[in-house]
Amino acid sequence: MEEESMEEEGGGGCEAMMDDQNHNNWGAGGYGRHLLGPAAPPLGERFLRGTAAAGPPAGPEPPAMPEANGVLRGCEPGDAAGNGGAGAIAAAININASTSKFLMNVITIEDYKSTYWPKLDSAIDQLLTQSPGDYIPISYEQIYSCVYKCVCQQHSEQMYSDLIKKITNHLERVSKELQASPPDLYIERFNIALGQYMGALQSIVPLFIYMNKFYIETKLNRDLKDDLIKLFTEHVAEKHIYNLMPLLLEAQSTPFQITPSTMANIVKGLYTLRPEWVQMAPALFSKFIPNILPPAVESELQEYAAQDQKLQRELMQNGFTRGDQSRKRAGEELTYNGSSACASSRGYR
Repeated sequence: MEEESMEEEGGGGCEAMMDDQNHNNWGAGGYGRHLLGPAAPPLGERFLRGTAAAGPPAGPEPPAMPEANGVLRGCEPGDAAGNGGAGAIAAAININASTSKFLMNVITIEDYKSTYWPKLDSAIDQLLTQSPGDYIPISYEQIYSCVYKCVCQQHSEQMYSDLIKKITNHLERVSKELQASPPDLYIERFNIALGQYMGALQSIVPLFIYMNKFYIETKLNRDLKDDLIKLFTEHVAEKHIYNLMPLLLEAQSTPFQITPSTMANIVKGLYTLRPEWVQMAPALFSKFIPNILPPAVESELQEYAAQDQKLQRELMQNGFTRGDQSRKRAGEELTYNGSSACASSRGYR
């Protein structure tokens, strides 16, 4: 009887000690039994076994050994060792298959140079040399995908370097062609080169948006469009500005020597490339860029009107005559309102 009471007291004490703070009975075969292994017998039973059993006591069971990929033996519900082994093997096969698939999609530097960059190089060539309105037979989706894959495979630095080198070589060729242009074609060819390049940037920059976002902006703290505009400034505009500006001033003094749209495109383009070039010809830039000249003052309104009348006389001398009375009246109205229009262009209130 005393031994039985000892068993009950010892067993009860062990059961109580195995309860955690959430009252989960770990020792009674509840939650976690499959993680802890077989339950230990009560204290009294262990005492009786130790005195009555013949031979050396049985040693502890070996701990569960880890399977491949972190799967533990004996951790499956119901202690189904056979099913657990099969599950571990299946998991290992799935992981190995996923790893193999990932490794098959790796783009090496050799793959980049032989497969991906040639596609980008060809597309950039076509974009840089297209004329406005031309159809380019390239797949924007394919080029966008190439850039995305190269960025994901850590080839952003190489791709950025190749892009800058590619465009620099193109701009150097453009600069040499401009140097060989005769003066009467110089302005028009500069306008074509500027417009063609700015148009190409509208396609190139979006195609490389992933490289811009995850490499140029993040690591270089710059912007791709700004970098490409700077290339045109350094390799074309700076080399030709001192030849171009005298021709523009001469063309300004001779009405319609070049079309107004050409003059406007060049002046606005030069201002975009480098605003400080305004100081080379403030009067010329003020015709196309607002707020370049100082604000108008009321005391100079008569001078502004005289300038407008002079312009009208020059137009008449170059063949622009008033054909009927309605045009004459319109011209008189223009002369009358010339001072206010000029003042408005100078920011006069």
